[in-house]
Amino acid sequence: MQIGLVGLGKMGFNMRERLRAHGHEVVGYDPRPEVTDVASLAELATRLESPRVVWVMVPAGKITQDTVTELSSVLETGDLVIDGGNSRYTDDKVHGELLGSRGIGYLDCGVSGGVWGLENGYGLMVGGSEADVERALPIFDALRPEGERADGFVHAGPVGAGHYAKMIHNGIEYGLMQAYAEGYELLEAEDLVTDVHGVLRAWTKGTVVRSWLLELLVKALGEDPDFAEISGYTEDSGEGRWTVLEAIDHAVPAPVISAALFARFASRQDDSPAMKAVSALRNQFGGHAVKTAAGEAEAGSGT
Repeated sequence: MQIGLVGLGKMGFNMRERLRAHGHEVVGYDPRPEVTDVASLAELATRLESPRVVWVMVPAGKITQDTVTELSSVLETGDLVIDGGNSRYTDDKVHGELLGSRGIGYLDCGVSGGVWGLENGYGLMVGGSEADVERALPIFDALRPEGERADGFVHAGPVGAGHYAKMIHNGIEYGLMQAYAEGYELLEAEDLVTDVHGVLRAWTKGTVVRSWLLELLVKALGEDPDFAEISGYTEDSGEGRWTVLEAIDHAVPAPVISAALFARFASRQDDSPAMKAVSALRNQFGGHAVKTAAGEAEAGSGT
């Protein structure tokens, strides 16, 4: 099958390689000349036979919006656009209506697997019509992991459902990573445990907390003991925030995911203003000792 692929970054580049390895003809476009197959989206359209299928794999937000808008002007009735980036599900209705007004189909596809997807395959969550999903199924089958389709692919519902499912997936991911991280810190804090890396590795087989994320944590710790080469500053891609907002809108309690998101915010503060306020209050009501900005302790008078 022939497909156009827009965006050849860390995931898009590997997706092009995996699709080609499964016998598909891929014409890729990226602004970087060293990786692109064509010079523009217009040229991409001319290189593809009608009816065309174009997969968009670019950052969410304005870049995706601009890409979809340009594609709507260079593609034709009967073509199909798949957004495989991490767009917010509310954007999918806008994209679908824009393309639909030109007779162009639209699918939103949440993609999980990161840089390991080339080797292991990608978990896929798709939103859109049954007909459009069926048309793109050879592409989905090439990208998903080997084995039963249902174990790595789902047609989650109409347009927007794929990105909604991926958003919740990433919210869960936030909570899982935070739990593993807190467990790691507790192990490091206890002198009785002399082989933290070994303990975590021993959890990767047979235990109820085994997972691919745990395996990656063990791998990362093996490569950089004590994580001496990185800082604790942690970004969030946006989907954790959106998940928490959805929890609020639906009145669904999500304390673990919310706490994991806020922990990332805390990681960006060298000296938390909130914790300064807590320290000051403890000093005011109880006379508890505080540390000065220089790190020196000032004694308090309370108990």
